[in-house]
Amino acid sequence: ISRKRSRDESGAAAPIITPHGVGECEEQRVASQFLNVEVARSLREAAEVLATQGANPFRVNAYRRAATTVEELEESVADIVARGGVDALVDLPHIGAGIAGAIAEIVATGRWRRLDRLRGELDPVRAFRSIPGVGPALATRIHDTLHVDTLEGLEAAALAGRLQEVPGIGARRDAALRAALASMLARPSRRGDSRLVPPRVELLLHVDATYRTRAAAGSLPRIAPRRFNPQGKAWLPVLHTERSGWHFSALYSNTARAHELGRTDDWVVIYFYDDHHREGQCTVVTETRGTLAGRRVVRGMEAECRRHYRSVDDGASG
Repeated sequence: ISRKRSRDESGAAAPIITPHGVGECEEQRVASQFLNVEVARSLREAAEVLATQGANPFRVNAYRRAATTVEELEESVADIVARGGVDALVDLPHIGAGIAGAIAEIVATGRWRRLDRLRGELDPVRAFRSIPGVGPALATRIHDTLHVDTLEGLEAAALAGRLQEVPGIGARRDAALRAALASMLARPSRRGDSRLVPPRVELLLHVDATYRTRAAAGSLPRIAPRRFNPQGKAWLPVLHTERSGWHFSALYSNTARAHELGRTDDWVVIYFYDDHHREGQCTVVTETRGTLAGRRVVRGMEAECRRHYRSVDDGASG
């Protein structure tokens, strides 16, 4: 057996096994087929997990159709990405921008963070440590302060000017992190603006309320997160739902900070997707200070929450 190596999200090498004793061209062909099989397997696994968790059949079938497309390719998805970037994947049947991004992530890192999250295996601190210059302490502070757990979520927080909320991040480090994220998340020649404008705060608060109500009633499927769960207990409720053309996934925050502060039944992480499977993220908490104390607030959207509650209060008094 000969071994080629790819990187996981922390930069460590992961083996890709190809048969020994074949010619270079044949070895490349076998390696290409192996990668396509692995990508298709990941897409099908995501579909099966989503189906088990009660997700919308549209999303489930989208992953299944994309898996079939990848399985039927005559060339490696890695070669397609190298030749034409994410756009070249989008040109394939049944592959939208979000799924193309997922495939590109698997090609580049050997992992897919969304699938890790669906399995209950996502480790955001590990993901942030993959950024040059970010050690374990800073990665933990980033996660605990900004309530994001993906590089894309961190990029969105950076674009919103929130990085300097994190202790230890000043103007120079802010600029360095922005540059590093821009390089790591570069998506060659993607058509149009890939940034996802989040749903209205009213919609996010409605999803939050639905999730907490159904979680309390015990009517949601549960997953067994890998972190902070030595007994492997399936305790974490997960909701997949649709509202106003958006696809949402919601679950309680399973982070060190949430456990430390006893907020694992209060902080709700909401992931939102459009029909192209582009993903965004936010965290909803019960505010403890200021004019919003006692109310549910979307972190990073406090101003919008104030306007929302002011409108609600004005309507109630009228």
